[in-house]
Amino acid sequence: MLKKLSNLKKFIADIYAFQDKSLSLSRELEWANIYHDSIRDKKYLEDLSLNVGRWAANYSFFYILNRILSEYKPRSILEFGLGESTKFISTYLIHELKESKHVVIEHDQEWIEAFTHKFSISDRSSVIHCPLVETKIHGFSCYTYQDFDKKVTEDYEVYLIDGPFGSDRFSRFDIVSLVRNFEQEKEFILVIDDTNRLGELDTVNEICSVLTEKKINFFRGDYSGVKQNTVIASKKYKYAISF
Repeated sequence: MLKKLSNLKKFIADIYAFQDKSLSLSRELEWANIYHDSIRDKKYLEDLSLNVGRWAANYSFFYILNRILSEYKPRSILEFGLGESTKFISTYLIHELKESKHVVIEHDQEWIEAFTHKFSISDRSSVIHCPLVETKIHGFSCYTYQDFDKKVTEDYEVYLIDGPFGSDRFSRFDIVSLVRNFEQEKEFILVIDDTNRLGELDTVNEICSVLTEKKINFFRGDYSGVKQNTVIASKKYKYAISF
């Protein structure tokens, strides 16, 4: 009897897991259609070869990114992690954002060389190499960028957090050190990828706590497909949470 009950519980759990996976895939397909509709007036994006999903960002992320770049036309962008979104932003700079700058933080020098050999980034996109170090955040081990505070000294409007590799807890925590330096009048958009995972969610919660402590008004929204992306924005950019 106990064995039958255990098998039944497992069967029910498997059904729920299958339903959740099916729902997330359906959402991702919807985001893919929404994304492709959103770039119809930009042939340079339609022609851009993007590898969406898996280790790269998903369609909801690229939809958010396109809307931010198209509607707000930020003058400065800081990206954590070199990859498909780098191609997307750099292409935008070449064709549309003629006065914007874009800085990418990447930990893997071999990947930097391989990427820049295959893809010619804009001359207003630059890559900073920051090796990873293992550190402790609130008692948990995680990876952060070495000498990050020394290498990232300028201010930015848009922050894309999709690197480095995820940690089990307090993942991609370097952004918090920048948020701690925000002034009350600071205008910003933070886009954090993979917030369906506990490590990235830890970091989102920390960001919100820091902003609340500093009495900086902010707005938060979540976008879910096969992965979840979280947007945290100041009042000027508050509509980015509801694109």
